[in-house]
Amino acid sequence: MKIQTIGFTKKSAKTFFGLLRTSEADILIDVRLNNVSQLSGFAKRNDLQYFLEELCGMAYSHRPDLAPTQSMLDDYKKHGAEWATYESKFLELMKQRRIEDSIPQNLLANAVLLCSEEKPHHCHRRLVAEYLAERWSGVTIKHLV
Repeated sequence: MKIQTIGFTKKSAKTFFGLLRTSEADILIDVRLNNVSQLSGFAKRNDLQYFLEELCGMAYSHRPDLAPTQSMLDDYKKHGAEWATYESKFLELMKQRRIEDSIPQNLLANAVLLCSEEKPHHCHRRLVAEYLAERWSGVTIKHLV
């Protein structure tokens, strides 16, 4: 199983949808807590769902159960919490949610996880992919950048 990840920040629509097309994924799994922000541009939920279908032939699913809580996001983004603290809290949250049992493996069999961060190193989409790869067999991860 290949789980891919992508962020939309600092990408043009052409680059973003081009990466998705070449990924050959079947579905984009939106792991953002808030997927309707005006700041999301072409990645706003309804627009994104339309563009994915029309431009990439991909399905769309929003899975807020794969997102951090609002307070975790606020601590990290607004209050200057360190990445290591955020990462530790988010990993514990995934463990508490038992996402390895609640997310159907076939949903992620050929999926791309979406979040807003430009690169995966400080983004929870990477943490989700790595967490599942540690618990499911045969998972490979590819970050689309």
